[in-house]
This record gives sequence, structure tokens and C-alpha cells, in this order.
Amino acid sequence: MRVLIDCEESKAVCIAFRERGHEAYSCDILPCSGGHPEWHIQDDGLKHLNDGCFIMIAHPTCSHLAVSGARWLTDKHNEIIEALNFVRFLWSAPIEKICIENPVSIISSQIRKPDQIIQPWQFGHGETKKTCQHRRIGMRDRDRDGALTPQAAQCGLPRDAHEHDAPASTSWS
Repeated sequence: MRVLIDCEESKAVCIAFRERGHEAYSCDILPCSGGHPEWHIQDDGLKHLNDGCFIMIAHPTCSHLAVSGARWLTDKHNEIIEALNFVRFLWSAPIEKICIENPVSIISSQIRKPDQIIQPWQFGHGETKKTCQHRRIGMRDRDRDGALTPQAAQCGLPRDAHEHDAPASTSWS
């Protein structure tokens, strides 16, 4: 399956899809920092929405979207409008399955509510940072089977050391 990971220079998501046998490409205006430059398109991602991808995962810059920085956005009306229009453009792409991932942001109040909110600690990381996933039809909830409680993640315990935190029965990937 052909996958576009838009607004990603780290290659982390792209590599994960490649490891599962998909033809995945990251796309960002920045050069890739995670190896495999042959899988990276250094360009404006909006130019590649018609490249025949079946899935797009997009991570638009949160600088003018995240509610965590709202107090610094009082004089940035034009930047906010531009950021929201960018998200709307991604959302309207002619791609069957779309997931736009961003921290808690004004996407939720200005465009649409998230389909799922996840935390890094649910997947083995010690951090807490609510991440919203806004998905088009066909994208299922992120698999939380094997997810950790925040306490287990902080202690570095193995995945099966504690009961799972509300595991889901299916995976979206």
C-alpha cells in the first residue's frame, strides 16, 4: 500500500510503515534526519497529495494550532488562519484514508473533534502529551494492546508487568 507521511522529516513513521511492507514516503520542506533519504521527498507536501497514495498521515506544524501556546498567539491571527487552511487542504486531499495528528489544538474547535486522543506513555514512553488524531473514514483507533500505565512507563517496566489501560481490539495501521 502506498503511504504518504506529510510534515515528517524524522522518518520514524515512514520507517514503521516500511517495516510492515508498505511503500511509504515521508515528505517535508526540511531534509530528512532519520536516514533513508531515498524514501524522503524534500518538498511542499501539498504538491504530492495527488501522487496516488492510499493513506496519508500528516503532522502539521503545531506552532499556530496548539492550545498550549495560545497565550502567544494574540497577535497572530493571519498565521492561525493560514495554519487552519493548511489543515483543511490536507483534509480535503483525494486520499482514501487520512489521519491528521497534532497536540490538543484549535483543529478540534475550528474544523472537527478528534477521533482519538492518545498519550506517549500508552506506548512505552514516559512522557505525557495528549495527541489528537483526526481521521477520515476507514482509519481505526490506534492499537493500545500492550499499552502501559503512566506508572509502568516511568518505572521502565516491561509491557506485561501491569494490566493494560483500556486496550482496543483493533489496530489502525
